[in-house]
Amino acid sequence: MAVIDQLADEPFFANKNRAFWFLHSAGWAGAIALRSASALASGQPWNLFLTIFISAVTGYSISLLLSVVYRMIIEKKPIVTWGTTFFVVTIGSLLYSYIDAWVAQTMRPTVEGSPFAQLWLAALYIDGILLGAWTALYYAINFYVRAEEQQDQMLRLETAATSAQLTMLRYQLNPHFLFNTLNSISTLVLTHQTDQANAMLSRLSAFLRFTLINEAEAKVSVAQEVETLKLYLDIEKMRFEERLRPSFDIEPQAAKGLIPSLLLQPLVENAIKYAVTPKEDGAEIVVSVRRVGENLRLLVSDTGPGPQDSGAQKTDSTGVGMANTRERLMQAYGEDQRFEHRVREGGGFEVLIELPYQVKEAEAVEDRVDNQAGAQLQGMATA
Repeated sequence: MAVIDQLADEPFFANKNRAFWFLHSAGWAGAIALRSASALASGQPWNLFLTIFISAVTGYSISLLLSVVYRMIIEKKPIVTWGTTFFVVTIGSLLYSYIDAWVAQTMRPTVEGSPFAQLWLAALYIDGILLGAWTALYYAINFYVRAEEQQDQMLRLETAATSAQLTMLRYQLNPHFLFNTLNSISTLVLTHQTDQANAMLSRLSAFLRFTLINEAEAKVSVAQEVETLKLYLDIEKMRFEERLRPSFDIEPQAAKGLIPSLLLQPLVENAIKYAVTPKEDGAEIVVSVRRVGENLRLLVSDTGPGPQDSGAQKTDSTGVGMANTRERLMQAYGEDQRFEHRVREGGGFEVLIELPYQVKEAEAVEDRVDNQAGAQLQGMATA
């Protein structure tokens, strides 16, 4: 039973050798059935069925030989492939019809007096059509399978390229942050503040473990992203202390939504550089996530001085963070996303991201059950 289930799940042409033998045998079995049914309907004698069987076995064997030739020439130049194919089909048809004519004259008394050349020509017409049709199907199926394989290969290459691009985009975000953190740890060690240095190292290792474990194209829940972001902010708070004042406003339902991993970190890093660093009293950074209809809306805002020039907020501390965030969203969602950044009226800067609301399958089922239960309770209350 397990073997049957495995075969059912596996694509038919995944094993081309098995698919060939199945189609080859099924095709000639169908030819036997069709010719036998025609003979039975016309009231032919029993020995005709044996002739039909021998003819099918002959055709089965000759077409096997043809398949060996076709396998060797299918990737050659078109003139070689089609010229050789026409030649071997002609030779195969002549041999096939010769054997059929000899068998018919030997085993069927009704045709014993017929000239052999006449029988041969009659058989050549039928057998030529059979081998010609078999050849056409062989090439059609093989070209179809090759086209599918090339398409699958192109998809795999595109997926690999996208994955590599996403990996490159994401890992471009870390070097400057890592440099600052290691520099701060070095300063703490030099000033003999070993407890703070150990704490910062622990948080740094936890943060880097997350970035290394998760694949670049992986999606995590908003709750997981926020926990990772808090690790990052804990490290930065050890540098900026009270000057960095982060806060989170996460809607419970939105916390289940899936987003690309480390999507918010470069935006917060950008806010730290342009809002917290320039001001002596620092700034507040607010991360807000809401579900709006079928979309998930993420907002990162700060109370800093805002951009000092038109291009100041287009890059973050790594020089690529904002552009990379936009590119990652395009890779993951295409046009089905929104990315905006603007200066707030009261000062500061904010970045808005809107993307489709997606959850894990188990949570999606749970949400549907909760919605159905809520609708039933509301209906009972109304009644």
